[in-house]
Amino acid sequence: MGRWGSGAKKQKHFAWAAPPLYAARTVSEPVPLEDELGDVLEKAMRRAGLSEEALAARAGVSTNRILDAINYRPDFSGVELCRLAAALGLNEIGLSALGCGRYPLPSLKALPFVVYPLRMRHGIGVANAYLVAAAGASRGVLFDTGPGICALEAVWPLSIRSVDAVFLTHVETEHAGGLCDVVERFGVRAAYCPAGAEAPCSAPIGEGERKDFPAFSVTAFSTPGHASAHNCYLVEAAKRTGGPALLISGDLFFAGSVGCAHYCPRQLVTNLRRMLEAVPRNTVIAPGHGPMTTAENELRYNPFVV
Repeated sequence: MGRWGSGAKKQKHFAWAAPPLYAARTVSEPVPLEDELGDVLEKAMRRAGLSEEALAARAGVSTNRILDAINYRPDFSGVELCRLAAALGLNEIGLSALGCGRYPLPSLKALPFVVYPLRMRHGIGVANAYLVAAAGASRGVLFDTGPGICALEAVWPLSIRSVDAVFLTHVETEHAGGLCDVVERFGVRAAYCPAGAEAPCSAPIGEGERKDFPAFSVTAFSTPGHASAHNCYLVEAAKRTGGPALLISGDLFFAGSVGCAHYCPRQLVTNLRRMLEAVPRNTVIAPGHGPMTTAENELRYNPFVV
């Protein structure tokens, strides 16, 4: 999930998604960022081991205004956002853009395969799963299953009738719900979860392991931080077509933020940087929450990339 703290979350900051050239259906509605400024501040404070009072003293900003931001009522000047970024070791440009409600998202270039973003409500939020298939194919590969088979079927594309494999980024209710039901319903030939995780109906897959399909390959990267067992998956075309690759990032990072470091904040940020530097700049990022983005965009603007 996107947040460490408690309390109801208000989605007030929307980033407009470009018409997805990579998908069979057009998403015309804006996709909200997973995290707002207060979420990012709270995650950064926990990473740094700072209380609101300690951050206020270090940044020269009142404690009450920091608390207001955490409660989705931010009102910082540009100078104050720069001070907060310096105090927390964050990307000044990205934090300032987020604080002004103008976090940039790129125009996504066409991929050499079809990607279906499957957005499913879970509690007060939305979780993403992704189907990847060759153009015109009726079979695909699924990344995460969402909260369960009913939610998945409600957003399932009619053109895809069976699934060759499922890859879980991590075992959490909103990302791995009903895996065995999915395996049975769609005739899944193989299901994989990160090495070290436990998920019924699946086998472990670890760092560097690759699975080949007719139109593309899937390579696993072990990226603990949000969870002790967490994978990202790089999807690359089987033939050199010149199109970008796709990185399924799970809850390692999102457009404009990172996942909650339930396991280890240091490893999470280390793996964020490692993955963004390991893939080409034009790689499309498909996160577990929020809109899609690119490696280049997050290297430039993500507050946690410095």
